[in-house]
Amino acid sequence: MSVDQPGGHTFQVDLRGLVDLLSHHLYSSPRVYVRELLQNAVDAVTARAEPGAPTAITLTVDGAGLRIDDPGVGLTEADVHRFLATIGRSSKRDAIEGARREFLGQFGIGLLACFTVAEEIRVVTRSALDPDAGAVEWRASSDGTYEVRPAHRDEPGTTVSLTARKGAEEWFGFDRVAELARDYGSLLPYPVTVQGGGRAVRVTDGGAAWDAEYATRAERRAALMAYGERVLGFAPLDVVELDVPLAGVRGAAYVLPNPANPADTGRHRVHLKGMLLGDAVPGLLPEWAFFVRCVVDTDALRPTASREGLYEDETLAAVRDALGGRVRDWLTGLAAQEPDRLARFLAVHELGVKALARHDLDLLRVMLPFLRFETTDGWTALTEFARGRDVVHVAPTVEEFRQVAAIASAQGLGVVNGGYTYDAELVGLLPRVVPGAVVRELAPDAVTAALDPVDPGQELALAPFLAVARAALDPLECDVVVRAFAPPSVSALHLDSREARRERARADVEADADDLWAEILGALKSTAPRTTLVLNHRSPAVRRVAGITEPGLRTAAVEALYGQALLMAGRPLRPADTALVNRAFDALLGWAARTGGGAE
Repeated sequence: MSVDQPGGHTFQVDLRGLVDLLSHHLYSSPRVYVRELLQNAVDAVTARAEPGAPTAITLTVDGAGLRIDDPGVGLTEADVHRFLATIGRSSKRDAIEGARREFLGQFGIGLLACFTVAEEIRVVTRSALDPDAGAVEWRASSDGTYEVRPAHRDEPGTTVSLTARKGAEEWFGFDRVAELARDYGSLLPYPVTVQGGGRAVRVTDGGAAWDAEYATRAERRAALMAYGERVLGFAPLDVVELDVPLAGVRGAAYVLPNPANPADTGRHRVHLKGMLLGDAVPGLLPEWAFFVRCVVDTDALRPTASREGLYEDETLAAVRDALGGRVRDWLTGLAAQEPDRLARFLAVHELGVKALARHDLDLLRVMLPFLRFETTDGWTALTEFARGRDVVHVAPTVEEFRQVAAIASAQGLGVVNGGYTYDAELVGLLPRVVPGAVVRELAPDAVTAALDPVDPGQELALAPFLAVARAALDPLECDVVVRAFAPPSVSALHLDSREARRERARADVEADADDLWAEILGALKSTAPRTTLVLNHRSPAVRRVAGITEPGLRTAAVEALYGQALLMAGRPLRPADTALVNRAFDALLGWAARTGGGAE
């Protein structure tokens, strides 16, 4: 429709195209039509604002479609032309501006959304604000035409009737309508009933579980847990009450019963003045709180245009911080008063607490005695592990930790595995929460320094053997030293720095690159980083290998010790390493075959 204006023209509006835009790009599903009907009815009842006025809203399912009746403020014929036939204008915006915050809708396209499932919409309404105005009927079709005529209605209020579109009948079944009405409207402040076919069901609960009065704290917690299980579909591990009066937010955060993915920042069930906004709304909590799902009601947060999400603004940011603080306070309270309950929580969601503690030193100080880290003393609390140690070493990766864990433990060197998510960062914060604690990144020289040196005379006697060993492993950029350490069953220890691993990775890429990239990568080559093979002088195997006089056999034995150390460290073998191990294995098999044959 268009209307010519002096000096210009209005835009043409294709209603079918607009409805298609709404159904495919603004709303996630046609199911929102029930929400829009309920929303208009609730707004109308709120706007009437007469003491003692009726408030009950009824949805009636019949063979032709759906009808919703409300005893709200209603419209005059002028209002009908002004609001119902003008896309984008809301009666809630203009009719009672002073009470605008009491209304749910703010976009004036709610009734239009019903065309996603309806072929025709019929509205019969009578104004409560103008007693002399008669009832009026507005009938619109999905082709964009409408008509207005006088109607009969005794009491103020509005009846909206929808005639189902072909192919959309499934959205008008009694069970479907009742399900949608309960899902969207269970927390609405007015009674809502769905009826039809001799059946009737009330879909409103009469208030939220967190607003009810309970005899004891245990009874309240049980009611909140039961409510969470019913609306979220899982049995929560625990519940955290949420209350931010300044932002008008009330509700509960439910702890997931299973470990959560940190990448999943949470999808929450959010109500706006009792009407469900969405059951997968992101952004309500900080990213670290991925272990809870919320059910809240708010009257201050701003919805998006589709009314299925929250608009990101300063208010939402402040609410997010406040709710995050409430979850943090809950954790602190458990640590101080209910350690058994905290232990059950940490058994599932320790990762989430570590994520939070990175940004909150006060919480880290409280939670540190309860958080477990993998160390050379086993899985233990960091405060206990640091006690009595001059230095706490951190292995930046799981691979580096596994290389040295057994040896470091035997030598009394304290090492924490920093390869797990958040652990290295938290260990780095230890000096800030534990006075006197010293934390250093693990370096190969720290490990070798903790090992016992070999008697100078014995090391001098081993010099010819060490020369052969160094010559055999020099092409692999590996040095060889000898030390004495426990346990004797470990023949050799392979120590690897991150610089050495980066150089190997560069060399591997260079080997597979084309000429141009090979030249570029070659210019980046570093000669400084080398790995170290530490031979254990207490190992009987090493002593036997050192006594071998045959040059080829001695070289093969050294290569076998190198391969064994790599496998014990759990490090992936490069092609050069694999070739070396195979060569050593073949040489040793050949020697064994010759020796065995000679014995016969």
